[in-house]
Amino acid sequence: MSEDPGAGADERTQHPGRHMSAEIAEQPAVFDGLLGNRPELAEVARRIAERKPRFALLAARGSSDHAALYAKYLVEVLLQLPAGLVSPSTTTLYDARPDLSEVLLISVSQSGGSPDMLEVTQAARRDGATTVAVTNNPDSALNHAAELSADIRAGTERAVAATKTYSATLLTLYLLIDAIRGGKAERASELPELARRALEPSDELDEAVRRYRFADRMLTTGRGYSSATAAEAALKLAETSYLSARAYSGADLLHGPVAAVDSETAVLALCSAGKGGTAMNEVLSTVHERGADICAIGSAAAGMPCAHSIGLPETPEELAPLLEVLPVQRLALALALERGADPDSPRGLNKVTRTR
Repeated sequence: MSEDPGAGADERTQHPGRHMSAEIAEQPAVFDGLLGNRPELAEVARRIAERKPRFALLAARGSSDHAALYAKYLVEVLLQLPAGLVSPSTTTLYDARPDLSEVLLISVSQSGGSPDMLEVTQAARRDGATTVAVTNNPDSALNHAAELSADIRAGTERAVAATKTYSATLLTLYLLIDAIRGGKAERASELPELARRALEPSDELDEAVRRYRFADRMLTTGRGYSSATAAEAALKLAETSYLSARAYSGADLLHGPVAAVDSETAVLALCSAGKGGTAMNEVLSTVHERGADICAIGSAAAGMPCAHSIGLPETPEELAPLLEVLPVQRLALALALERGADPDSPRGLNKVTRTR
């Protein structure tokens, strides 16, 4: 029997946000599946390690770009290699062709369907790079263009706003980079259970929704690994709640933007145990003195100068972004619904954005 063409629209109207809600809840199971797939990722890592790359480049757009920022920290800290984020337009618009011998290029794209990522990967492979595609679509053109590939195994994602594909990308990148250095992912073994705990009903989260339901603008901030979560938080709030949100590194926030902070400013701060979280104390003290309404999220949130906090289980610092993003996603979902929006169908957006 053919499906009624109007049924999907009616269902979205009656149950806004149901896809995003379901996909947020799937993430502990997705983590379980990825940890079970570690041997496959370890084989890709072995082939990379054999090449002994001298530099790593990461190519991505949108949420995947935030995952790439996380991977940049992993490469520089765990592998002790210099790393950079690619500007795709240098290839697609300006036809730059640098010598990429002894360079590792990791192209991150949830769909594997973005033309600019495809062109960057093809060019890098021609120019001597070891190319790796990290996608949720093993049959994508990007996977075929790259020499090596890593499947994030998140399953079909129906909501436009990326949730489980984002966190699965983070974990895939961690497992891959950890394996390149010879690790066996021991530190990630508890992630599925910690994620389940992080997704339990939370009075703290409910209070944050009440506090920020009518916010006009918000700053998101973090340091170190958590800079990626701050960037993803701003995107999630903007695309689902249509809230004007801007992300800054905690260090950058003090270099000028803090001048715009006042009592009308809402600040979402990522603060997990570790060096990055410790560095946020000074940042938030300064922002707090300017009267901003601060909500701190993370395993170190309770000790921060803030008006409100959402605590999380403690993990090794390099894994904190995998838990930090969970309450961020739930906050974005709840705020969208409270503000009368459907986060499954943000206005003007499609699941796959094609850029060049």
